[in-house]
Amino acid sequence: MRQTGHIELLGTSQAIRELREEVQRVARSDAKVLITGESGVGKEIVARAIGAASVRAGAPFIPVNCAGIPETLLESELFGHVRGSFTGAYRDKPGKLEMATNGTIFLDEIGEMTLRMQGLLLRFLETGEIQKVGASGVAMAPNVRVIAATNRNLQDLITQAQFREDLFYRLNVIHLAVPPLRERPEDIPPLIEHFLAAFNRAAGNGSGNGSGGRPVGADARSLAPVVPRTLTPETTAALCAYSWPGNVRQLENVVERLVVTGRREVIQVADLPPELRAMSNGRRPTRERRRTIVDDLFKKLLEERVSFWTAVYPLYMRREITRGNLRDLVGKGLEEARGNYKIVARIFNMEPDDYKRFLNFLRKHDCQVPFKEYRERPHAKP
Repeated sequence: MRQTGHIELLGTSQAIRELREEVQRVARSDAKVLITGESGVGKEIVARAIGAASVRAGAPFIPVNCAGIPETLLESELFGHVRGSFTGAYRDKPGKLEMATNGTIFLDEIGEMTLRMQGLLLRFLETGEIQKVGASGVAMAPNVRVIAATNRNLQDLITQAQFREDLFYRLNVIHLAVPPLRERPEDIPPLIEHFLAAFNRAAGNGSGNGSGGRPVGADARSLAPVVPRTLTPETTAALCAYSWPGNVRQLENVVERLVVTGRREVIQVADLPPELRAMSNGRRPTRERRRTIVDDLFKKLLEERVSFWTAVYPLYMRREITRGNLRDLVGKGLEEARGNYKIVARIFNMEPDDYKRFLNFLRKHDCQVPFKEYRERPHAKP
């Protein structure tokens, strides 16, 4: 995957203007970069902007999501493997590091790597050597720039012995922090405008050959005309007043939903999801603590009685939530259940015979949280 032209960080806030300037300075060097920020703030966009502004712009930009990939698969994904090294290895396969020769590799959710994988990555960073899975020898690493990102506090993980301090200092040569959307509300209108234009084009609502990407003939006549969509000032104000726990990604999803499901040219406050309509008075809710995706999922399990396999499992397997999110959710369940995994399975609305399946799933993906500390804590309702 090669870089395709200039990549712009959208926004007018001071924080984004400074970040754009920093990206331009960072792009001139080959130093390793660690990008931090909450889930959905646009860390990959920042990484791509660095690559696109650098001398490596015409070379591959290879993203690797370290969350949700089992350790053995991640090792093969990064370093490659040789034929016969494991079941299904029918041919030699280059790793992403090799594929990124002369370009950039982007290690997203680096905080989700197991300690063993962290050690393998550290060796690569220190020696410049690549050892493919099943290979007897090593090869010198290609010329690759490494950019990593995480939504977790790596210093806290180091304290908890879940992240290697030496790897942290190897990666943290240049640190870029992407602020959450709630701290830069002035960036919301230009982001809305950008997403509206993009989704209108995708939905065939823009100018074109007249068909707008829709079926022609009888099928076309049966469809209501599609028109470009805009927002009333009150609707924009409601969107600007919302706290956006899912950040830019959540805003993008909301705008897409409005374009796809809207039935009129100008989107009204009444067209917004319920949680956003509450912001139409222009005031923020009195409860200021930021809700996270884990809070929302836990509420869905508890109050709406949706099964874990329906509400959580698909999100994790599609990598829409991270291993850290899943661990946090399990931790909330253990707190509610006072450390009893069988009760957690009931809280998560599973069938009685799903208990072993649940534990096996957590073990396989390194998401099983130690239960003892929750048995020692005083129980508190969320």
